[in-house]
Amino acid sequence: MALIAAERLSIGPAGRSLAGDIAFTLSAGQIIAVLGANGVGKSTLFRTLLHLQPARSGSVLLDGIGIGGLSRTAIARRVAFVPQAIDAPFPLTVLDFVVMGRTTHLRALGRPSRADFRAAGAALSTLGIAGLAQEAITRLSGGERQLALIARALAQGSPALILDEPAAALDFANRERLAEVLTGLAGQGKGILFSTHDPRQAARLASAVLCLFRSGRACLLPVDRALDPETLASLYDMPVDAVRRGLSADTACGSRAAKTAEARLQIGRRDRS
Repeated sequence: MALIAAERLSIGPAGRSLAGDIAFTLSAGQIIAVLGANGVGKSTLFRTLLHLQPARSGSVLLDGIGIGGLSRTAIARRVAFVPQAIDAPFPLTVLDFVVMGRTTHLRALGRPSRADFRAAGAALSTLGIAGLAQEAITRLSGGERQLALIARALAQGSPALILDEPAAALDFANRERLAEVLTGLAGQGKGILFSTHDPRQAARLASAVLCLFRSGRACLLPVDRALDPETLASLYDMPVDAVRRGLSADTACGSRAAKTAEARLQIGRRDRS
């Protein structure tokens, strides 16, 4: 059974449709990327899937159950959400911030148990930020706070994860770490839906891509078709030649970086010999 399913879903604020006829299923162990230009409805889609915003039409099912029949707690037990950013006005420690992800497992007025703190600590370790556990969340950089948000979602323990541009604030090292984490979570059976503006990230992580076009059209495509220059040109309203140049530059940059790393490795080997 699908962890998340959208059936003929239309999304948008009252009086305005952003995208329609959206249909996809997210299964355990699957990663789906969402691509589209700014303003086409990626964040709106996520809010609709989480029942934070009503659908204009169509339906959303979690574990085969219509989302309208589920409580907030029942939704949270099925899907954890990582927004692009969050205000943190209170100087909670990072550990206390992450343990808030365990709220869905607590009884009314219950306090987190040792097991809840262990789950939060494990999530911090998974993201490589256990050393920040006692830091105030308000003192973190934007990238560190984003990692804490992801750790909080992991601590929630839900079988599905929705992440809204999770790598946007991360540096190169943490983007790589995040890619490893998401791949590992999918290998453990988590279903992952994430948005990105980086086709390379979609190619690296996803098995399918949900494309949201400016026209309001939406379609789920295999990765190779979604990342075809003609598709990307239509998706981002760019000339095809410009897309090809961008993709070629990315490939060339990666190739040069790999050759440089190999050359440095060879020099190091000669120096040690």
